[in-house]
Amino acid sequence: MPELPEVEVVRRGLVNWVRGRTITTVDVLDPRSIRRHALGTADFIGNLEGATVSDVVRRGKFLWMPLTDNAPRPDNQQGGPVPDVALMAHLGMSGQLLMQDSGVPDEKHLKVRLRLSPRPGMPDQLRFVDQRIFGGLFVTALVPTDDGGPGGLAESPLPLIAAEAAHIARDPLDPSFSFDLFYQRLRKRRTGLKRALLDQGLVSGIGNIYADEALWRARLHFARATDTLRRGEAQRVLDSAREVMLDALAAGGTSFDSLYVNVNGASGYFDRSLNAYGRQGEPCRRCAEAGIHAVIRRDQFMNRSSHTCPVCQPRPRNGRW
Repeated sequence: MPELPEVEVVRRGLVNWVRGRTITTVDVLDPRSIRRHALGTADFIGNLEGATVSDVVRRGKFLWMPLTDNAPRPDNQQGGPVPDVALMAHLGMSGQLLMQDSGVPDEKHLKVRLRLSPRPGMPDQLRFVDQRIFGGLFVTALVPTDDGGPGGLAESPLPLIAAEAAHIARDPLDPSFSFDLFYQRLRKRRTGLKRALLDQGLVSGIGNIYADEALWRARLHFARATDTLRRGEAQRVLDSAREVMLDALAAGGTSFDSLYVNVNGASGYFDRSLNAYGRQGEPCRRCAEAGIHAVIRRDQFMNRSSHTCPVCQPRPRNGRW
């Protein structure tokens, strides 16, 4: 699945193309791709046609587009309509949101097409393409955030969040992320460090790839017990997670699968810069620079894999997996 940097690449691309544009017509070519919209195809289309996309918001790996109906509301005469629903996109394993001109032939796995109000020099269609049909689109309610802060990363943040994302914590790229709250909760987990980093209720958006990379940068083993972490160590691993995701974002994301692309159809290339993930049996670059021979090892972890250097990320004696 795409991880946080990949979803942020899509968000940044989308907001430039769709913000402020009205959805004029909707074509659902495969109802399986809107199966999460429980009220069916007609309701899905009815919620979208005539609505204007006010922003594109992301928290962790969740992505949504708040919608307004363009009619002024009595409770917000000064600021215009406040969105109360959003179009949520779940990319799954192979979902793609592509901006295309109407003259571009339909993709083989096109599932949903949104036609947008014209804007000079911009494509007029947002297409959801999904080969494996694990992803989908659905309309959801917006609810107030539990801390009164913005729902997620956006151009015009509002204290509203898509209902399906309300249960997850803020992510390291969120300006409202609180390290103090993160550290307080981390110390109470009494689990292994990587398991905690993958816990979306503690910190969202850190997946398997970036957890391995962050731990390598922080020189910490994935089995380090969270209740033994000193504040400086916790800060180091969080800073490393933020740095590695920003590096990936600058590179357009990590793409091991040609099915992951941004809104213009281009793949990311951060996988060329990975230091731990997927490099089992290869020399640790940091140790090699210090003249030390060490080889990245791979361990089974939560039905996945963890990649570490046995020299600069030594396994703790009383670790927790």
